[in-house]
Amino acid sequence: MFEHFSQIELFFHERKQFGVKPGLDRIHKLLNLLGNPQQKVNAIHVAGTNGKGSTISYLKRSLMKSGYQVGVFNSPSIEGLTGHFMLNDKQIPENDFMQYINNTLPSIKKLDSESNHPTEFEIMTAIAFLFFADKADIALIEAGMGGKEDTTNCFDPILSIVTNVEWDHTNFLGRTIESIASHKSGVIKKERPAVIGEMSDKAMNIIIGEAHVKNAPLYVSGKDFDYKILTSTVQRQTFNFRFPEGPRMHLTLKAAGDHQIKNASLAVMALSILIDEGFNLDWVQCMEGLADVKIPGRFEQIHSNPPIILDAAHNPAGVQAFTDTITDNIPNMNRHLIFAVFKDKDYRQMLDHLQPHFTSIILTTFDHPRAAEPQDLKKCCSHSNTRIVSNWHEAVEQIELNHHNACYCITGSLHFIAIVRKYFIEMMKLGHNL
Repeated sequence: MFEHFSQIELFFHERKQFGVKPGLDRIHKLLNLLGNPQQKVNAIHVAGTNGKGSTISYLKRSLMKSGYQVGVFNSPSIEGLTGHFMLNDKQIPENDFMQYINNTLPSIKKLDSESNHPTEFEIMTAIAFLFFADKADIALIEAGMGGKEDTTNCFDPILSIVTNVEWDHTNFLGRTIESIASHKSGVIKKERPAVIGEMSDKAMNIIIGEAHVKNAPLYVSGKDFDYKILTSTVQRQTFNFRFPEGPRMHLTLKAAGDHQIKNASLAVMALSILIDEGFNLDWVQCMEGLADVKIPGRFEQIHSNPPIILDAAHNPAGVQAFTDTITDNIPNMNRHLIFAVFKDKDYRQMLDHLQPHFTSIILTTFDHPRAAEPQDLKKCCSHSNTRIVSNWHEAVEQIELNHHNACYCITGSLHFIAIVRKYFIEMMKLGHNL
């Protein structure tokens, strides 16, 4: 039994030795030992290469505005271990987390004794369902990787969302768009509605085929519902959303980028389905919720003069959305990039796309076993003004606050953005300029 939270953190660190194990056998066994808490939770399952966290943010705020207690299970977390488990805007309290893990420990030990060791993520998923079964009116569950064999694919959702299908996690999901789409389509359940974002025809055909087999009603962006962008700045965007039956709704967002309007549109379609499912939602309150959303680490401007922007563009599709947003919103400045990423990402393609958009590039790294070495990144970067600064603290400290007509962008893996963001927040609390 754990008595201190530091013991729990050490426990989860040690569970990393069991790695990533796609498949649902262990999670179902663990949940069964715990009384199947997932069966007591009303939940939405959100999968997709990019946009999962943003779509969940729009849903969460809209549901909260309508008076619901909303649980969110997300991975990865930018707020540490307890940040994976949210109830409304609050992380699970450490004392509650300790209670759930202590209650779960006998079941974990039983499976360990059978050499069927639950992974770190499987244990977190089980705790999420225990927490939400006790506290939440509705839960939003973010798929970890793929969908079909992802640990989170262990419950029967109210509805499913697939935000998009792009290249990522190819070692696990396969090296074709069709294979990746097949994995993500696994979150679609029998006779349960599914909201589908924009994607290639190859991916869409796989999604449609899966929905047909499962007799699942599909709501496809651009076909069954759509949006029209009206205005767009870094601080504010407006757009019209068209429902399947025809009427339009005028909506406002604080998040920048066309991709955020795509994400918000998926959330609005999902909210419409929830109303059909009997949820008591008020559209005025939902609209206020959408307009309130600020998404940490997603084109987040943490300093104004000069602009310093954090964006977790952790794969090629994310980089495309990031550069589109910065080109549209910050066109006439010298843009400087600080970049660090996991070594299992397609960083060659990411850097190929980033290079033309920046005056200078600093390649760095961070403390994580998956972090790429800046020397390896440099081999893929032909930009004439590229430097290696191995210590990311030193890289950030080279930002010139008195540099006029300059913009600094820090991007790459979400884990990197999380630790840099924490650094900036701590500096601001101490009264520093950043």
